[in-house]
Amino acid sequence: MPGLVVFGRRWAIGSDDFVLPGAFELFVRLVWWIGILVLYTVHKGQFNCPGGGLLHSYLLVLIILLASIICALSALVYISMQGTISNPGPRKSLPKVLYTRLLLYLPEFIWAVLGAVWVSDSSVHCEKTVINAIIWTVIASWVIIIFTIVGVVIVFDPLGGKKTFYLTEGVSRNLESSQSGQLLYNVKSTATRVWEQRIRLLCCCIVQDDDHRVAFTSIAELFRTYFSDTDLVPSDIAAGLILLHQEQDKMESCPKEPEEVLCHSPSSLVADNLDVELENAAHYMLFAAAAYGWPYYIYTNPFTALCKLKGDCCRSRPTDSDITGSDRHNFHFGSILKITGLQYRDFIHISFHNKIYEIPFFVALDHKKEAIVVAVRGTLSFEDILTDLSADCEDLTLEDVLENGFVHKGITQAATYIYRKLINDGILNQAFTIAPEYKLVIVGHSLGGGTASILAIMLRNSFPTLKCYAFSPPGGLLSKSLADYTKHFIVSVIVGKDLVARLSMPNMEDLKRRIVRIVANCNRPKYQILLRGCWYEVFGGDPDDFPTELDGRNENALSQPLLAEESLMVHRSPSYSALEDGSPLNSPPQYPHLYLPGKIIHIVEESSSRRWCSSDTKYTARWSNETVFSSILISPKMITDHMPDVVLKALNSLPQEQGACLSC
Repeated sequence: MPGLVVFGRRWAIGSDDFVLPGAFELFVRLVWWIGILVLYTVHKGQFNCPGGGLLHSYLLVLIILLASIICALSALVYISMQGTISNPGPRKSLPKVLYTRLLLYLPEFIWAVLGAVWVSDSSVHCEKTVINAIIWTVIASWVIIIFTIVGVVIVFDPLGGKKTFYLTEGVSRNLESSQSGQLLYNVKSTATRVWEQRIRLLCCCIVQDDDHRVAFTSIAELFRTYFSDTDLVPSDIAAGLILLHQEQDKMESCPKEPEEVLCHSPSSLVADNLDVELENAAHYMLFAAAAYGWPYYIYTNPFTALCKLKGDCCRSRPTDSDITGSDRHNFHFGSILKITGLQYRDFIHISFHNKIYEIPFFVALDHKKEAIVVAVRGTLSFEDILTDLSADCEDLTLEDVLENGFVHKGITQAATYIYRKLINDGILNQAFTIAPEYKLVIVGHSLGGGTASILAIMLRNSFPTLKCYAFSPPGGLLSKSLADYTKHFIVSVIVGKDLVARLSMPNMEDLKRRIVRIVANCNRPKYQILLRGCWYEVFGGDPDDFPTELDGRNENALSQPLLAEESLMVHRSPSYSALEDGSPLNSPPQYPHLYLPGKIIHIVEESSSRRWCSSDTKYTARWSNETVFSSILISPKMITDHMPDVVLKALNSLPQEQGACLSC
């Protein structure tokens, strides 16, 4: 629902967000009030000790104050339970109750100070039980006050004042007037500045230069654009994701039409090709995982990794010409040796240098497959995250390549950095001098997979026989023409419902529209959605059949936005056409569509069985296409399916004789 407006500004909390925290505080206050009431009743005639008169007054006023707070909290929780996310009408009186509750913090603060003073007074010699009770009362008061202050800071919206004014006046004013245009410009500038400050705060531990400042501004503009046209609070997004997950599970459990499950029997050549590619992918995934160095090795071997690496830390490390960047105690290189099983002499170049747009990689000789392998590391640092989030599009112009198109800006700059190192520093020349008959293979996982794909495009003309294996690459990577061009030499491997493989700006816009639609049309209060959703995510069971405003409507009505949906869309966004021209929820996004690179192998979970200490998951693999990844799927495994150890486990668990199935 729209953010709550109190004290003349919007806050990042809805009027229906007070149910759960209010109920918890109400329970604490009730237990507290009963305890103080019992204490007062039991010791009613025993306040003749020094300081007892003040203690009597303190307890009496505290009982009355707690009773008032309990009444205010009860009203606050009751009103917050009314209505639905998109129907705040029954909660219109909540601000008044909230003002009353906040006003009660003043006497509570004063009484907490008086209690602290009374406890610290050395002249007080009352019964020890009473003194201990007052001490705990003072502690509880200060804890609640501190948590309230922290909560206010969390839900504070720096744009609340401007956005409230914009929302209340936006309907009546002319968007083309110079005054409203200047106001809109000020709102956008402030929003970009706020996002930039947040990003700088998160990245305060890294050294910042001009590249960082440009990236901060670009990413801030991206976030500002994405969040500027909705009026959802964080709990609305959580409720929307819960509803989407359950709706998705209901659709998956429904019996499909025969044409939806029909699987064409491919030729034996295609089946053999899939088996070969799966075998190669399982082999080269070790190199992609090894590029992460010691964090991956310790993560996959938590009990033995340090002991094994400790013996390698004193080994002679490569000369300065072989390695760049920091590898303290030789842990990174030792981990790479352990994971790949290669010898020291098999490595041509290793770079642990890491800055924004400059990611680590290594070049090694793979004698088993007779290949020179370039392995690019995935996301592992704040600099890598900034590279990921620099998601603007830019043209990739290459000589003798007719399929030029749009590419992910940040990943392209990372690929350009590695390309220059490989070519200008003569690293590949050195490798082919040692093994001239070997082929070139480029691999990477996640950010490394995307970088490896664009690097393969750059090197394709010089090395026509090169091959690239991209494991879980970002979805928004290449334009359609470039994606089709890479099908000849790039293979992408995606596991399950991997989120990153589906990440692109059009998919994010689609997810936002789906969240707005399902949240606006659900008839249940938010607290019920959150409670039942948490139960479903933790304990499983059948997805809830939440009634919605869409129940009973005909199919044509489903394509028309309801008033509740439009109320959650604030103003125009670059992803939507003008409001006057149509519904924002049905307008096609204007972000360019970017796709996964190359041919796509999709590995999906066939069955899963859990035991006390482990889980046995069976996978199946098939050729797929980019349209399968045109929508973000909500699942607890959307993150774990992206992890390199899960990808490697899935590849290794596939049966040797893998039956191929073309995507329908």
